[in-house]
Amino acid sequence: MQAIIGVDIGTTSTKVVLFDLKGTVLANQNNGYPLHQDQPSYAQENPEQIFAAVVTGIKKVMQIAKQKSWKVLGVSFSAAMHSLILIDGQDKPLTQVITWADNRSEKQSAELRENGLAQALYFKTGTPNHPMTPLTKIMWFREERPQLFAKTAKFIGIKDYIFFKLFGAYVIDEGLASATGMFNIQTMAWDAQALAIAGITTNQLPKLVSTETQFSGMSATMAAQLNLDTDVPFIIGSSDGALANLGVGATNSGQLAVSIGTSGAVRLVVDHPVFDPAGKLFCYVLGKDQWLVGGPVNNGGIVLQWVQEQWFTKDRQSSYVELIKLAAKSVPGAHGLIFLPYLGGERAPIWNADARGSFVGLTRQHTQADMIRAVLEGIVLNLCEVTQMIERVAGPIANVKATGGFSQSAFWVQILADCFNQTVTVSKKSAGSALGTAIMGLHSLEIVPKLALNELASTDQQKWQANPQNAECYQDLMKLWAQISEILEPEYHKIADFQSRYFK
Repeated sequence: MQAIIGVDIGTTSTKVVLFDLKGTVLANQNNGYPLHQDQPSYAQENPEQIFAAVVTGIKKVMQIAKQKSWKVLGVSFSAAMHSLILIDGQDKPLTQVITWADNRSEKQSAELRENGLAQALYFKTGTPNHPMTPLTKIMWFREERPQLFAKTAKFIGIKDYIFFKLFGAYVIDEGLASATGMFNIQTMAWDAQALAIAGITTNQLPKLVSTETQFSGMSATMAAQLNLDTDVPFIIGSSDGALANLGVGATNSGQLAVSIGTSGAVRLVVDHPVFDPAGKLFCYVLGKDQWLVGGPVNNGGIVLQWVQEQWFTKDRQSSYVELIKLAAKSVPGAHGLIFLPYLGGERAPIWNADARGSFVGLTRQHTQADMIRAVLEGIVLNLCEVTQMIERVAGPIANVKATGGFSQSAFWVQILADCFNQTVTVSKKSAGSALGTAIMGLHSLEIVPKLALNELASTDQQKWQANPQNAECYQDLMKLWAQISEILEPEYHKIADFQSRYFK
């Protein structure tokens, strides 16, 4: 049997999945690592731990492949966006992996917004202005850690680091490059203005390569660690968000991918770069002649985790299944209780690192069930607002493909279908970005004829239809929710300032 390996380097774990050529999972490994947030606004990881997770995962699935006499045709990669590592002249890391969740460059992001450069850069790079971007992170190092900045020979991301360890070259795929805030998606090259703002040169960045570029010829020592032959090709792949669309088969016009895991996102594939006039949607590269327009949110399942940890600690913590069963005792609209889920700041739709969460409309009549249902609805309504922005610039949504941990709950998926007033499809294949990068790898190896390989990604699916009565309720609620969000948004920085002054 022929097979391919998809490697998905995520924020808290690396998934390595062995697929057959029909997209069926043959073997998988999931190796985690800690996200260190021991200082305010910091969110970092150890690059060596992530590399070890990649090596261990590939080695273990290869052991299974060899036991079964399966022939592995290639290894293809996906990785989380916006990471940054500073590397010295001896190719040693000067920093940890600074992840998308790191907000220490809020000041630099604000400066770009205030001097008007943010909007100009957005219409070239497709990357919204936010502390998540490597651009603002590099600016922070230049201003706050000048000695470390001066020692830096290369500014790279986590996948670039992995490929350097494997093949000895600093390379970055165009998909991840387009999420740095420094890559011009019009010219498909590093943007001179962005680099000047960062204070770096193209020589300090990895070499740009297409998302289907292949690498081979690693050392015999490294190949032995991976349990691979030295001539097995590695395909560099793209970003996790882009490949998640490919993995769920959301690559045709009007097919929206919605993901809710720890965080969340909505994404739509388009055949040309699409920009939001307000600069609140991203536009990233998926692959050749394919782009991805959408928005990421900080507050997905992590909000439900907060409910579990903070509301149910006296006797025991309720499971997520129990929490959702309790929410089901309420009604659509949670008896008029509205929840804004901004517990960890927010990216889309408001792009405000100071954003704070809130319940609005709370009365003595509201129950615990209402509050939990309002939390589930608030997470979805936040994504619904981002989707409305996408429709304004990229056209109507025809259907929704759902993925992420939330898709295991039929109740939560039904809320999504009702809020979006759309048919929602959930694939029973939960490999997501790993499957997407495997599909891209098969296309690169010329094993499949086209990249939009929906027949691989879209089998074994279940569908949810919107309930018309619930959808009508949610349409009214969405208008009210958006108005309240707009009213509160200007006040968040005052709340954050008060918190920082009195409650450090």
